[in-house]
Parts: sequence; C-alpha cells; structure tokens
Amino acid sequence: MQAQQKTAEKWKNKQWFNVYAPKLLGEGSIGEVPAADDNAVVGRVISVNLSWITQNPQHSFMSIVLKINEANGNVAHTVIKRLELVNSYVHSLTRKYSSVIYTVDRLADKNGKGIVLKLIAITRGRITTPKKKAIRKELQTYAKEYLSKADTDSFINDIIAGNFQSGGMNRVKNIAQLSRLEVRKVEF
Repeated sequence: MQAQQKTAEKWKNKQWFNVYAPKLLGEGSIGEVPAADDNAVVGRVISVNLSWITQNPQHSFMSIVLKINEANGNVAHTVIKRLELVNSYVHSLTRKYSSVIYTVDRLADKNGKGIVLKLIAITRGRITTPKKKAIRKELQTYAKEYLSKADTDSFINDIIAGNFQSGGMNRVKNIAQLSRLEVRKVEF
C-alpha cells in the first residue's frame, strides 16, 4: 500500500511540458511529456509521423525523430535527430523483377555538420551488377555535391518536398531507369 502512495506522490509532483516542433517544421505542438523538472525533459527523444506535423497525408510514410534540447516553464523545444521511412513503405516499394540499390554515406553539409545519408533506389527492371555499382557511385557523388552547397535546414526541406530525390533520379537516368529513389534514413 505504501508503494502505491509513493508512486502516486511522484506523479502528483510531475508537471506536463508541451513539446513543440523545430522552427523548420513550423513550431507546431506535437504533444505533452511529464517530468519532475526542466532538466529531466532535456535529452528525451520523441518519434512522430511527419504527416502529424506538416498536416500533409503524402508524408504519412515518413517518421521523424525529435530530441528535446531546451525546456522553459512548461514549454519544450526540439531539434531534428533523424528522418526515416516507415518499414512497411520500404517493403512495399520492392517488386518482383526489379533491382534494389542501397547506399550508405557519411557526409557533411556546407557548415561541416555530419550527416549519415541512406538511400534506396528501385529500378524498373532487373539490371546487371556493373550498372548497380555505377548507379551507387553516381548517387554518392550527387549526394556529396548536393550537401556541399546546402545547409541542414534546406536539405531537410528538399527531402520533404522531394526535390533531392528527383534530382538524383535525373542524374542516373542515363545508366538505368529508376521507378523510385527514396531517402531511407537521414541521421544528424
């Protein structure tokens, strides 16, 4: 009985913090998090479907991981830690008689901030291994050039809008026709 009272007292002492998205995503409210004080909230990680933040159903296949970096009063602000595709969507992309190409790159933006970029490219038909290697090399070159000119915020906007993916598809269309090019995961 005493253990239940101690637990109830702990919950009574906690306050609820409103969690807000970063400025890049419009600083909308994501939800609430309980904590004893401001310091207990900082560092927590929250995973949210991107369509909840952008109010766009086309983004429902993307998940965004936010990290709370600042808490003042009952307000907690976040930064983007990771942006990734939902696994069920990735599995739905692969089809019979098509080839799948994965790339994993450790890059830096124009400000020197480290980024891990994981791409997935799906071709319209099966292709040979030399063509897969050529596509992988071209996508890695494209990503490196793109990030050398862009900062993190503009890169995230371009991924969400699909500009980065369409540019990559245009770069490799002479090697083989892609049905999809998606950013599987971006880690900051």
